[in-house]
Amino acid sequence: MSARAAVRTPVVPRGPWALSMRWHDLLFMHWPVPEEVLRPMIPGSLAVDTFGGSAWLGVVPFRMSGVRPRPLPAVERISDFPEINLRTYVVGADGEAGVWFFSLDAASRLAVRLARTFYGLPYFDARMSCHPEGGWVRYESVRTHRGAPPARFAGRYRPRGSVFEAAPGSLEDFLTGRYLLYSAGRGGRLMRAAIRHRPWPLQPAEIDVDRLEMTSPVGLEEPSGEPLLHFARYLEVVAWFPEEVG
Repeated sequence: MSARAAVRTPVVPRGPWALSMRWHDLLFMHWPVPEEVLRPMIPGSLAVDTFGGSAWLGVVPFRMSGVRPRPLPAVERISDFPEINLRTYVVGADGEAGVWFFSLDAASRLAVRLARTFYGLPYFDARMSCHPEGGWVRYESVRTHRGAPPARFAGRYRPRGSVFEAAPGSLEDFLTGRYLLYSAGRGGRLMRAAIRHRPWPLQPAEIDVDRLEMTSPVGLEEPSGEPLLHFARYLEVVAWFPEEVG
């Protein structure tokens, strides 16, 4: 589906938001991939979203804090943890663009189980760390989920350049301007949940990768070539519970 055909503005969800959180030191790593490679892995009711004739595969490490359900307060050590996800971009039958996650690893057993239960997302337990290292962000993740295929990421990254907002219609807007996530609910039902946040405060970035083993567990080859990189230092986000797509 072309970039122009999809709607990437924030949706207007029904009812109050369900979750509040903060995202820190986030890195977007993206590679163009042929649409036909991802098509068998996406539900038939969704179109693979493309830009410049390519689908896009993303690996996104970051750190979360203050994660809390409405109306409860955040709890130290429970509400703060790293997460890394493997994703692509899709469009629903009504033209609403969103994110499709192949996997999400998190260093919170509670968050993993709640996300699996209430959002139908493929979350996995992992041993993870994310901390500053001389101007860089040092990040490591090793999946520990019982019975799940192994997945690992290790490296360091940092911003390189001024903060900017993605221009409407640009590749940066296509990759980051997403306000819906799609997932498979019970019985294979297609679900989607809305999120809200201000435009991403993006920066160009660089990375030193020690290990990237995120795609083979879902049947994809490891990405080749240099990724397109964008960094975001901080963003506040609210999310709604998913609803079945009619």
